[in-house]
Amino acid sequence: MSWENEVREIEARRTYRREMGGEEGVARQRARGKLTVRERIDTFVDPDSFREFYSLAGSGRYENNELASFTPRASVDGFARLDRRKVVVAAGDFTVRGGSGGDGGGLGLELPPNERAREWRLPFVRLLDAAGGSVKSFEDIGRTYLPDGNIWSQIDVDILSKIPVVSAVMGSVAGLPAINACLAHFNVMVKDTSQLFPGGPPVVKAALGYDISKEDLGGYHIHTRQSGSVDNLANTEEEAFEMIRRFLSYLPSNVWEMAPRGAHDDDPARADESLLELIPRNRRAVYNARRMIESVLDHDSFFEIAPRYGRARITGLGRLHGYPVGVMANDPRQKGGSTDVAAGNKVMRLLKLCDTFHLPIISFADEPGFMVGLESEKQGIERAGAALVATTCQSRMPWLTVVVGRLYGVAGQCQHRPTGMFRRYAWPSASWGSMHIAGGASAAYRREIDSADDPEAKRQEIEARLNAIASPFRTAEATGQDIIDPRETRARAVEFVEDAQRVLSQQLGEPTIPYCP
Repeated sequence: MSWENEVREIEARRTYRREMGGEEGVARQRARGKLTVRERIDTFVDPDSFREFYSLAGSGRYENNELASFTPRASVDGFARLDRRKVVVAAGDFTVRGGSGGDGGGLGLELPPNERAREWRLPFVRLLDAAGGSVKSFEDIGRTYLPDGNIWSQIDVDILSKIPVVSAVMGSVAGLPAINACLAHFNVMVKDTSQLFPGGPPVVKAALGYDISKEDLGGYHIHTRQSGSVDNLANTEEEAFEMIRRFLSYLPSNVWEMAPRGAHDDDPARADESLLELIPRNRRAVYNARRMIESVLDHDSFFEIAPRYGRARITGLGRLHGYPVGVMANDPRQKGGSTDVAAGNKVMRLLKLCDTFHLPIISFADEPGFMVGLESEKQGIERAGAALVATTCQSRMPWLTVVVGRLYGVAGQCQHRPTGMFRRYAWPSASWGSMHIAGGASAAYRREIDSADDPEAKRQEIEARLNAIASPFRTAEATGQDIIDPRETRARAVEFVEDAQRVLSQQLGEPTIPYCP
């Protein structure tokens, strides 16, 4: 006797599930300029690679023991491949109750997607389009419930120290999904069609009494520029998917594996002549730090992270002779390159990412010091500085610093690590000390300057005397600091990264300090 009828029912139930929230819900999704959840998955992953979990889960209504209607779960989850590498994808379906939780079919004994990613040791990608909890669920279940969501969130926290996690904000994301957007190593949102907040405009109106639009409350201009809650901005959903693919391409599938090496046909000894004159002799003039990065890294390999936030620091991922590396640099065109609270947060996230997934750090240092001034004090620059010092000292991945300009104070100190595989080179354009000579002379020689017949002339005399002994070559005589031709930087960096591989292979496994976003 055949099971053909039951097999037909399997496909019939899958068809119900593929219909998502029905024609009306799908039409609303497209009217907002958004793809449906299944269109997203088809666009994002390798063709024919998606293998859905819980493909029959949902809430059915029966008449005479026959299925009369069906409401699917508000999430579509499964295994997939990105550039032939296996990942776990969890994608919110806003057409079903706005992607909120509720009576949409439980998981029973099946593992949730985050735990499955942990157990399979695979990267985990969230495509978030969900409003979080809904008061309608109270009526559905006939009661309220205690907010015990950490029973699931503890998995989301734990996997950060085990596997790469990426979140994409694909619509209006609120509640716990908004927190999950930030429980990630990288996140991205889509311009004009995605917003992020713990509670949307109706919740704000009820709590605070004022009206505000979703975009003004949690749009990209807030989160990619001011709050730093979201790393990158995509103009389209397709561009967001490409960013995710590229970010993951630099990382291993888990902390027990080495990061994959990419193409390595760019000459490791290539010397870019433009580096010789990149740094202006006029210390008040600026230069293009991104051009410097791109001149040293493999061609077209730099992927910038959080370019709109903490702009005094440039952070991202790149490759040297095919090997993935973390990259950071001060940007003199933004606040003179001074590390403020936002820039410090960016740096710490990159250091923790590289430490967790065993990538060497390459730092191009032109650090005038921590940002000073009243606004910096209000933001807690000292606590932020202490956190950066701690993160630097606790890291263990191989670290190469190239001092291309200034290196002052405690912020400059954060370009050095006294333990593990650390190497530092300096360009002839480098200068360093506890602080700038200009400001430092006014403080240290204040009485002498104030008592002079011509205080301004005395100040200039003192600064000239100090500048005369500020040559990096004098430091090299006393300390052995290596000063190199800027054109040698790529070759030296490639050699360092190749040597780092044997150290990194001994650091495989979970980080000594759990990853914290």
